Amino acid sequence: MRLLNVRTRQLEEHHSHSTPKYSILSHRWGDEEVTFNDVKGENGPPEVFEGKSGYRKIDFACRQALADGFDYTWVDTCCINKESSAELTESINSMFSWYQEADVCYAYLTDVADDSERTFLEELAHRSSRTFDHDRAIGKTSFAKSAWWGRSWTLQELLAPPDVIFFAENWTFLGTRGNLASVIHTVTHIDTAVLLGMNEPKHCCVARRMSWAARRAATRVEDVAYALLGLFGINMPLLYGEGENAFKRLQQEIIRSSDDQSVFAWNYGAKSPPLLAPSPRHFTLCYDVRAVDHAADISGSREWEDVCGAGVQAGDGF
Repeated sequence: MRLLNVRTRQLEEHHSHSTPKYSILSHRWGDEEVTFNDVKGENGPPEVFEGKSGYRKIDFACRQALADGFDYTWVDTCCINKESSAELTESINSMFSWYQEADVCYAYLTDVADDSERTFLEELAHRSSRTFDHDRAIGKTSFAKSAWWGRSWTLQELLAPPDVIFFAENWTFLGTRGNLASVIHTVTHIDTAVLLGMNEPKHCCVARRMSWAARRAATRVEDVAYALLGLFGINMPLLYGEGENAFKRLQQEIIRSSDDQSVFAWNYGAKSPPLLAPSPRHFTLCYDVRAVDHAADISGSREWEDVCGAGVQAGDGF
């Protein structure tokens, strides 16, 4: 794993058995991002990449990490050599665990202008979430409207770390995943118990987890699937250019590794739907789905087919 030294602003290699404590940054990509080659000095001296607009959030993250007692931080823009397809594949397959093993994640919301609504968010977090007015009030906040919530990659960045701290555009504190759990639940439909760390995502059924990704998007269609690998404990090769087939492969791998048949509980809105969902958006209404006891015999007397050689059976009952 490659980490950024927050004091020297240089990259250092660390092996799994000796990885130091580190923070990690969650953000949306923008213009003039600082790359691996920039930090390695291949595009000029530090003054060159420090002049990029993308350096500002790296500087913020390094300063915050230092203030929190960390010597290292991880930022995807510069800690991965994306010119190496092998490294990119390994990194994407490892990313969920990297966020999991970080001590804290700093979520940088560039479209939340300041902390003026921080007090309002805290007040909303302590009110009942059962009323329409409460949900509507949350929906009007710039926090809830942030594009950060709509990106595929930020789902794992929200769920994997032990703690997430949200910062506004000027790096002012907005709140944590814990104290804003009810607000985040309203925005995402993710179980409050999961947001509070009282329940692990893996204990939620497949369809329920898929619903959390239903309203998210990525620049490359394949990344909609690749961003979900860690959430489902899947490791698979990346094939950019395969389009929506990436999501089909993900579902096949889930079927091979799990007996959770809620993977078939999606809604297509057609008379003859395919067996596998074309995209996560077809799981939009599955945020309340719960797994059926696998011991129950749901096959009856129908004729069933083995799917993907996984031992999971599906028939016309799905």
